[in-house]
Amino acid sequence: MTYLIASELNTEPAGQRFSKLVEQGSIAQLPGAHNGMAALQAKNAGFKGLYLSGAAMTASMGIPDLGMITVDEVSFFIRQIARASGLPLLVDGDTGYGEALNVMHMVRTFEDAGAGAVHLEDQLLPKKCGHLNDKKLANAHDMAAKVAAANKARRHLYLIARTDAAASEGMDGAVARAKLYMEAGADAIFPEALTTADMFREFAARMPGVPLLANMTEFGRTPFFTASEFEEMGYRMVIWPVSSLRVANKAQERLYAAIKQNGSTQSCLGDMQTRAELYDTIGLANYEALDASIVSTVVPEPV
Repeated sequence: MTYLIASELNTEPAGQRFSKLVEQGSIAQLPGAHNGMAALQAKNAGFKGLYLSGAAMTASMGIPDLGMITVDEVSFFIRQIARASGLPLLVDGDTGYGEALNVMHMVRTFEDAGAGAVHLEDQLLPKKCGHLNDKKLANAHDMAAKVAAANKARRHLYLIARTDAAASEGMDGAVARAKLYMEAGADAIFPEALTTADMFREFAARMPGVPLLANMTEFGRTPFFTASEFEEMGYRMVIWPVSSLRVANKAQERLYAAIKQNGSTQSCLGDMQTRAELYDTIGLANYEALDASIVSTVVPEPV
């Protein structure tokens, strides 16, 4: 309940708040939030930061995650999540929406929308989910130039460079790329689609002192690990990118099937957020109180 009705406005830039979250004592847990409601629910559960997945954004729009959406479309999601939760948000920046100038535009636009961090990946368009096959990688130096452009453009945004090289270039290739991206100005590295605990540990051992992000997505190439297990392996951040969307989509699928079969939603009431729960989550009473405290009806004097 931060948008309009926060008791205190947070004036510290979102990027600085995200950096502090990474530097705290324990691993930063960043669940995916695909809209403002999900962001509010994650905040109410106690999370201190959030993640906005490109796969979740595009799926919520009914299209695949192939780099089709624009900076402005992503900014719409950033604004609603940042406004609703007030939490520092890591945003999936895909390949940067073009070359160096496009990357710089992305960085400034995301900052203006309220993002705290972005990750930029070294795939070529049409890019794919990191856990799919036949990904095409950019030249490492071309990717480093994008990282340098992002670093030049940012005012406070925390910058994470993602590499998908482990699958095609092995650990040596992924580490070499990661070191190059750090030299270009990245704050942290995201090694995507590692497939074993040994791979996670080896990557961390070969990147000492560098903040690392782990991706705990379901139905992918990475086995299930807990946040504490990732922390033990040397990681400072972990995301669950599409989990909230997967759960919401499955529930909606069951709802529509029930309506079609029964002509009624009554059998689904136990799975629904009640009206009172909805209003409590979005802070309706607080907004009404704010409105009442500012706006009063003026009755015109009789003529």
